[in-house]
Amino acid sequence: MPNKSKAKGNRFEAEIVKAVELHEVKAVRAWGSNGKALGCHEEVDILIDDDIKVQAKVRKALPKWIKPTEHVDIQVIKEDRGKMYVVQELNDWLLEYKKWVSIGQMAKV
Repeated sequence: MPNKSKAKGNRFEAEIVKAVELHEVKAVRAWGSNGKALGCHEEVDILIDDDIKVQAKVRKALPKWIKPTEHVDIQVIKEDRGKMYVVQELNDWLLEYKKWVSIGQMAKV
């Protein structure tokens, strides 16, 4: 019997790649979910634009407090005395990423 958790992770990685490619941004899944296949650390599942390393984690449910509400654009979280992290919808992040990429390309001209 195939590992259901592994299959779920593979589907999620494919879903991420498809979402990224809909924005006309390059995304590549690591073979076997092992970043070494992409020349990266083994924890890397996806490489966006040959530069952004993504680890994909899918869970049955996320804590409600971790997800941004419709009233905010991002959620910033951190552990006590820890680093800060941004939680944002992938689609929104991709729109912002494309803006930064185009600004960077304009600066090179």
